[in-house]
Amino acid sequence: MLSYRHGFHAGNFADVLKHTVLVHTLEYMTQKEKPLRIIDTHAGAGVYKLGGYQAQKNREYDNGITRLWECTNPPAAIARYLEQVRAVNDGERLQLYPGSPLFAQNLMRPIDRLFLHELHPADFQMLSECMQGDKRIKVDEADGFAGLQALLPPPDRRALVLIDPSYEVKSDYQLLVKQIMQAHKRFATGTYAIWYPVVLRQRIDDLELALKKSGIKNIQLMEFGLHADHPEYGMTSSGMIVINPPWTLWAAMEETLPWLVDNLNTEEGDAFYRLEQLVPEK
Repeated sequence: MLSYRHGFHAGNFADVLKHTVLVHTLEYMTQKEKPLRIIDTHAGAGVYKLGGYQAQKNREYDNGITRLWECTNPPAAIARYLEQVRAVNDGERLQLYPGSPLFAQNLMRPIDRLFLHELHPADFQMLSECMQGDKRIKVDEADGFAGLQALLPPPDRRALVLIDPSYEVKSDYQLLVKQIMQAHKRFATGTYAIWYPVVLRQRIDDLELALKKSGIKNIQLMEFGLHADHPEYGMTSSGMIVINPPWTLWAAMEETLPWLVDNLNTEEGDAFYRLEQLVPEK
């Protein structure tokens, strides 16, 4: 399905968590000398104009990046995330919000390779323009789930896979688990970062249970929500599930998640977080 456009949600509270985790993971994985293969299965447009029609329609960035833009003394993981957002904006004014591909492009090294998939034709065109012919990057107008398995295992046995589907249909959850299990079978030591929205909690409970039963080890979950679960409020929280996470990620999230509760809380004051080791390393 092609109705989902991330431009309507760019910079919201879910992006803050997703991209903080992504930046931390990329910075950790690019410390080693060997090349890294980065795979983004649902890449989006690459960069978003916060003054444009899509972002302005619901102004979701007001409950995310806008509230953090001028924060002083944030946790280290948030500070590094904000540095990357500032790098794509001229001066002190927040006008642009980078998508996952732009975070990756700005943090990868000459030896690394980035594989981007985007099925929506308009977003694919914008993504291609955003990447500006970077020879380290391959942009495909394709379903990332369909292309993932062929990219694994990578030649140098190091990969970060970001999976961020639209979840427009219920079957996306089952398809995600199937793809993760196949990918892990092909390349068990890769790092897999999975974003999920909480619209109906039962779907996330089922996703967590499926991953626990998959036989895959070393799975961590980090979730941040603005509101308690409610079936009529749309997305009330979101999270990241990371397989084979950097060993530094847990401590970073122990510091970051409570800070987000304090700094992104709503007037109702019911923001919350979860940090769980879903499956132990051994």
